[in-house]
Amino acid sequence: MIRVSIIGGGKVANHLINAFLGASNIQLIEVFVRNTNKLKEHKSQINITSNLQKLKDADLYIIAVSDDAIEEVSSKISVEGLIVHTSGTVSLKAIRNTNRRGVFYLLQSFSNNKKVDFKEVPFCLETEKSKDLKLLEEVALAIGQKIYHIDSKQRSYLHVAAVFVNNFTNHLYSVGNEICKKNNIPFEILFPLIEETAAKVAILSPEKAQTGPALRNDINTIKKHLNVLDDKHRELYKTITESIINGKKL
Repeated sequence: MIRVSIIGGGKVANHLINAFLGASNIQLIEVFVRNTNKLKEHKSQINITSNLQKLKDADLYIIAVSDDAIEEVSSKISVEGLIVHTSGTVSLKAIRNTNRRGVFYLLQSFSNNKKVDFKEVPFCLETEKSKDLKLLEEVALAIGQKIYHIDSKQRSYLHVAAVFVNNFTNHLYSVGNEICKKNNIPFEILFPLIEETAAKVAILSPEKAQTGPALRNDINTIKKHLNVLDDKHRELYKTITESIINGKKL
């Protein structure tokens, strides 16, 4: 059994708690949160502590807190086990305990009320020692399947790419939803198009999957679109259209 301790009570921590509780070769030793009421639904299943200086012995300590708190939290931990964080942008070296440290980054968008299938989640792992990397691989494989060795520099670029394909794309969904609402159009009419676009990039490169008036340089259609948009959406449309046209010229 691999003994794991989680430090944090946010969305990532909660999803990991649920996943580890269902893993046959993981023993969830303890979870640290400042406010123990945050995890009251788990009180009958796990030990919850608010004392960071007296953590129980574990093989792996997963710091699942906000990016700007990782360095401070890690500086208060004095343990023998491997300490990792779950951030997509923070360097491995932000962990102040230099004995054994690493990164256990889950490349997924986590929401409180949406169950995550960890078998579909990429686990991006980084350590300074080979034995620690093997430990992280065993933990990741206990709940998932997709393992990648990604160093801190690569991870910083990966996170930017993730923002484009996830956060920015979702914002564009919001824009589309707003336009539909203002014109009494049901947003779900766009669902098949959204699904087809996402499915296409699994078999075609995004460049080959690109369609639309900007790719065709259809000036008349572009002008019609600009005429019906309000100011804030018009500028966004122009920026993305220009990016597509410039990308086509490369």
